[in-house]
Amino acid sequence: MVETLELKTRSGLAFTIDAAGPAGGALVLLLHGFPESRHSWRAALPALAQAGYRAAAPDQRGYSPGARPDPTDLANYAFDKLIADAVDIADACGAAGRRFHLVGHDWGGQVAWGVANAHPGRLASLTVLSRPHPLSFRRALLKADGDQKHRSRHHRKFLEPQTGPMLLEENARRLRRNLASQGVPDAAIEEHLGVLGHADALEAALAWYRANKGLAADVGTIQVPTLYIWGDADATVGPDAAHGTGDFVGAAYAMEVLPGVGHFVMDQASARATDLMLEHFKRHPV
Repeated sequence: MVETLELKTRSGLAFTIDAAGPAGGALVLLLHGFPESRHSWRAALPALAQAGYRAAAPDQRGYSPGARPDPTDLANYAFDKLIADAVDIADACGAAGRRFHLVGHDWGGQVAWGVANAHPGRLASLTVLSRPHPLSFRRALLKADGDQKHRSRHHRKFLEPQTGPMLLEENARRLRRNLASQGVPDAAIEEHLGVLGHADALEAALAWYRANKGLAADVGTIQVPTLYIWGDADATVGPDAAHGTGDFVGAAYAMEVLPGVGHFVMDQASARATDLMLEHFKRHPV
């Protein structure tokens, strides 16, 4: 059974979290991307709980009403604060002083890379969906004959002040269209817009981009057992960035390519992705 909780961390922020599984089970912390929410993991939570894990999926900083500092002060959304939130949430979920499994998609994947870099001793395993290692992503962006710059062109738009109001026009028509065009079901879109579909939340979500321009991050070689899942129909992450990710992992590494699957892996291939996670956790137990 999935329950929705309000969890206060040592920072004083209160995060909305969907959780399932035994309280004493090894923690799996699942971080969503943009423009989604904790509901990205709705299919994974029951399966993880059934396998004996304590699974927790928060609405992250800016997405949770109780964890929404002023987005006009971009220092509130700096990368180190996003990393600290993940560790604080894990501790508040019962993993203080214990290792846990970390999973992230898209921006949540970027944060997950940062946690693995800064706190490798806290993680039993790392699983990232779609988002390549930041150094692989940067290398692909700089490639003269590559297409990653074109795939990432929407990031520049997110820096413009008029983008938030534009995305919410006409009952969030553009957000709905973009998600639907990438295989996100209508019911899931409604869940995400229930979190993100108003100005306060959306401006805070866009502050992640504005505070961390170009997705540049000081992340080195990862020393945590890592599973990277990428759909080969991903419109925003190309093969150069994806296949280069293993160059920046110094621990056990596996890449799984999902044929015909796009950027929003959990909406198109949730069962397969969840099975891959469970196999990875079993290989690298807490």
